[in-house]
Amino acid sequence: MQIEKLRGKELDQLFQSVLSLKDLEECYRFFDDLCTVNEIQSLAQRLEVARMLRDGNTYHKIETETGASTATISRVKRCLNYGNDAYTMALERVHGEKEVKEE
Repeated sequence: MQIEKLRGKELDQLFQSVLSLKDLEECYRFFDDLCTVNEIQSLAQRLEVARMLRDGNTYHKIETETGASTATISRVKRCLNYGNDAYTMALERVHGEKEVKEE
């Protein structure tokens, strides 16, 4: 994990703070204070790129619909293929894909 190099009390505090948020409105408020609009858009864009890649969309379609660069799409694809499976985990939880697959 790349993030292991950053592990420490400050990052723990950040993640604990995110985990403490109770609902979508609290998330909006927290991230509005924490991040710039561009940072939030970039994070949301990467997650959407991951969803679209998992759904089998082409780089061209992803680039057109999200505005993501091919470099961003490639990085997200590399994480999907060789990362920690966190994109998949989050997308399954948010979209309920795992439950649908198991039925």
